[in-house]
Amino acid sequence: MARAHTGYHSLFIPGPTNIPDRILNAMRIQQEDQRNLEIPDFTLPLYEDMKKVLRTKEGIVFIYPSSGTGAWEAALSNTLSPGDKVLTCRFGIFSHLWIDMMERLGLDVRVIECEWGEGAPPDKIGEILAADSGHEIKGVMVVHNETTTGVTSDIAAVRKAIDDANHPALYYIDGISSIASVDFRMDEWGVDVAICGSQKGLMLPCGLGIVCAGPKALEAHKTAGLKRVYFSFEDMLKTNKDGFFPYTPSMPLLRGLREALNILFEEGLENVFKRHYRLAEGVRQAAKKGWGLKLCAKESKWESDTVTAIMVPEGTNGAEVIATAFKKYNLALGAGLAEVAGKLFRIGHLGDLNELMLCSAIAGVEMAMRDVGVDVEPGSGVGAACEYWRANPA
Repeated sequence: MARAHTGYHSLFIPGPTNIPDRILNAMRIQQEDQRNLEIPDFTLPLYEDMKKVLRTKEGIVFIYPSSGTGAWEAALSNTLSPGDKVLTCRFGIFSHLWIDMMERLGLDVRVIECEWGEGAPPDKIGEILAADSGHEIKGVMVVHNETTTGVTSDIAAVRKAIDDANHPALYYIDGISSIASVDFRMDEWGVDVAICGSQKGLMLPCGLGIVCAGPKALEAHKTAGLKRVYFSFEDMLKTNKDGFFPYTPSMPLLRGLREALNILFEEGLENVFKRHYRLAEGVRQAAKKGWGLKLCAKESKWESDTVTAIMVPEGTNGAEVIATAFKKYNLALGAGLAEVAGKLFRIGHLGDLNELMLCSAIAGVEMAMRDVGVDVEPGSGVGAACEYWRANPA
């Protein structure tokens, strides 16, 4: 007989994340006329408040009814032309999928292959751009936080490499699993196009793809030759300025976004970032100090504050840990993907969560690992995390 799960399902994947009750309540509305005269009073402040999260004064925010993948396509198709050369790095499945999209859209993609567990290499990017004396490379694309491996790249360092090479390429950042969870500074870091999704740090269901385009990207848009219809900046610019959309928006999700922004601002963005670091460090202590396991991230400078990818011991299948956790303890963990399939499991720790919620995930992982034969001491991971949190109070 299948086990009947009571209580809450424990969701600890790196997105979608837990949805606070306040946001669920904000989305629980009857359908409304998206063109009524009061809509601009609601929608126009959303753009300005998203700019605060992105730390930009100059960017223009576009909110699409789509997944983050749609935001990827909007960012590329509105700013580039067929055959344009672009430079990017592959160090996980999501950077790989973005590369696949670039190629399928007709871009000429130069890929820097990185070891999975490392982030984007500023020195290599700078070297390639410095050699591009004719400035044929039109864009540099970096995934800020690669959830496959639990790695966060240094966006400011890559910006410096671009500047040191005196190269005019546009700088594109996939911030889907970083924005609203870890520090992101669009203007200060010289990001020309930032990409965000609703189901991560914004604590919403999937369904809003958010793009912010800076002045250079908006200028490039004027001559961009890639085809676009649904994701057209032009259509959005014509209608967004008056508070409306060129097609039917998801009003429940937009109402939820309003409440998510309220929650973030009430806590304070700096406090949000500190909380994510502190909670992530507790998970890292559980893995390394408590269980004696290694992370996929090769160095501490690359360790992500939104997801920790934990390598399983030789001879253990990470997929069995994940399956046992789900079937036996109603705990959802992130799987190892592509090159790291079966080699690790991932604990997502972003959005709406606290120490006790993470204690339940760590305890569930401990039980699942012991069930499949991993020799970890009961309570070791929970104990290491708790001692860290006790010694480093919020």
